[in-house]
Order: sequence, then structure tokens, then C-alpha cells
Amino acid sequence: DLLEKLEARYGSVELEAVETKEYDVLVAGAGPAGATAAIYSARKGLKVAIIAERIGGQVNETMGIENLISVPQTTGKQLAQDLKKHLAEYHIDILENRRIEKVEVAEGMKVLSVKGGETYKAPVLIIATGANWRKLNVPGEEKYIGHGVAFCPHCDGPFYKDKEVAVIGGGNSGVEAAIDLAGVCSKVTVFEFMDTLKADTVLQEKAKSLPNVDIITNTQTVEVLGNGDKVVGLIKKDRSSEKEEIFALDGIFVQIGLTANSTLFKELLETNRMGEILTDKNGRTSVKGIYAAGDVT
Repeated sequence: DLLEKLEARYGSVELEAVETKEYDVLVAGAGPAGATAAIYSARKGLKVAIIAERIGGQVNETMGIENLISVPQTTGKQLAQDLKKHLAEYHIDILENRRIEKVEVAEGMKVLSVKGGETYKAPVLIIATGANWRKLNVPGEEKYIGHGVAFCPHCDGPFYKDKEVAVIGGGNSGVEAAIDLAGVCSKVTVFEFMDTLKADTVLQEKAKSLPNVDIITNTQTVEVLGNGDKVVGLIKKDRSSEKEEIFALDGIFVQIGLTANSTLFKELLETNRMGEILTDKNGRTSVKGIYAAGDVT
């Protein structure tokens, strides 16, 4: 997380308490869902604030986007810039570089407190905090995050130029990652837990056409191996034979899906076993005046 890295390097200063700012609608999260919620609310003449660590959210880490209707091709960075530009066309308070630390409901008002001391309140809260990368939860993974274990091909791919890497996961994200990394790395191996890839056919065909991409299915990653400083390989298990073997490599990109960013709201709202906020067909949650949209649901 960018804010955590900056704080670790430069420290932080606690701001003096300031008066709570009041709005008609607060939107938590500024990815596509959050931006849409803020814009539509503003178009209704409501006083709106959107609060997020960064405009675009997880979109920023997407290399290429080819399934946005009417836009044949764009990048995550470009889409994030476009979202910010669109938000700026309306009377919306864009509160970027804010990390929400506390959520309360008091006398019908939804109160958000952010790191640094600022507080904001409104009768309506729309949660669009998205999701984060899901981890393998195997030995060695946590130790080597940032030292060979990565989750963002677009961000970290260039560090593995002319090196051998693995992509764990054969869904759309995993196969897209393999395609992107193939242009940088000497070899990319995709490991899929199931016996077939789950990615769209067009992506599978593209990946299989690349000479430096290998695909191994029905395989489980059971451990990340390192030399104390960085990743040097992994232990994989054939799910048919149960045979385990060491696979040498320089980096591992984990692409096994997302987990909802709902931790702040779990004590307040009903969620499913995956941690996703439960909503009805109108986006209403279990608490009156709180709505949710996007990958957090």
C-alpha cells in the first residue's frame, strides 16, 4: 500500500482535531463504482464527498483494459485519470490520500474518521471500497512479499526483466498477467489448481500462442522457497499423483482472485462467508442509509 510505504519512510504528523464536515452523501472508495455513485448523486443536486486513498483504486494496477464498452482499449492508469477528470466536472469534494480508520452510526448520521484526524458525516453512505489481492496462505509467501512474491504484474513486472516467473491462477487475471509478463520475462509458467483454465477463450488462445508461456494445470502451490533474501522457487504438487517437486524461478505473481475490502464494516453490516457486503437489488445493506456497490459486494 502506497500510504503505508510513504509513512514508513517519512513518518506522519497527527493533525489537530477539525470540525466535522457534513454532506448529503459520502462515498467511500473511488474506483469505477465509487466514481459512478458520486457522479450520479451530484447530478441529483446533492452535496457529495468521495473519500479514497487514490482515485481509480485497483484499476491503477491493471495493464490493459479491453472490455469497457465503447472503449476498445485503454490502460488502468488512463482510466483512473479519466475518472478523476469526470469527477472534477461536478461539485464533488474529492478527498484523495485519505485512509478511513473508523465508521460509526450516530443518530442516523454515518460518521467516517480518517487517519490524520479528519471526520466527515452524512445521512447516506455508499461503500465502494473494492477488493484486494487474495493470498495463497502457504509457508514462505508472507516472508517474501516484496522480495519475489508479487500481486501486481503491471507494477512489479519490470523488475523481472529477462527472468523466469510463475503466475499462480488461471482465471482472466492470471492469464492476462502471463500475457503481459511474457513481454518482459524470459519465461512465464502459469499454474492452475483446476484441470482446465478458467480464463476467457480469447485470452487462453493468446497466451498459448506465446513461445515463452507454459501452462500447467491440476497443480497446487504448497510452499514458497527463498534464500533468506529473495524467492528462488516454489514447491508444487500434482493433484492427480500427489507428487511434490521443486520448481526453480525468480518471481511469483499471485493471481487467485480478490478479497473484499470490508474489514471496517463487518461489525456494522451483514456480510457473506467471503466477507462481501450483502445488499438487496437496490444496493441497500442491512443498515438503513448505507449502500454498497462494486467488488466489495
